[in-house]
Amino acid sequence: QVHLVESGGGLVQAGGSLRLSCAASGRTFSNDAMGWFRQAPGKEREFVAIINFNGGITDYAESVKGRFTISRDNGKKMVYLQMSSLKPEDTAVYYCARTLSFQRRTAASFDYWGQGTQVTVSS
Repeated sequence: QVHLVESGGGLVQAGGSLRLSCAASGRTFSNDAMGWFRQAPGKEREFVAIINFNGGITDYAESVKGRFTISRDNGKKMVYLQMSSLKPEDTAVYYCARTLSFQRRTAASFDYWGQGTQVTVSS
């Protein structure tokens, strides 16, 4: 079993920055790829970023590339999403999740999810 808890969301003005954190617990973490997804009201949950088991490889949705950075600290069982140059369209609930397949990007490929943290970007 894997338990994930996100934190760090909040209100921010357009152009500002936030850092989201995800704390993991359970029997595995260091061998798992971890991802961030987001979901706005009335929309499907969409891929944001993914990081492989040791942090050496990352990938991002085109909409956040160059603005967001995913990272992890396996010693602390933490994964982070540093968000900068935030836009109102980034407003959503952000979720961290784990998968055993780094190459997959769909929400259905992730089997454990956190509760989500709200990010609201005002204009």
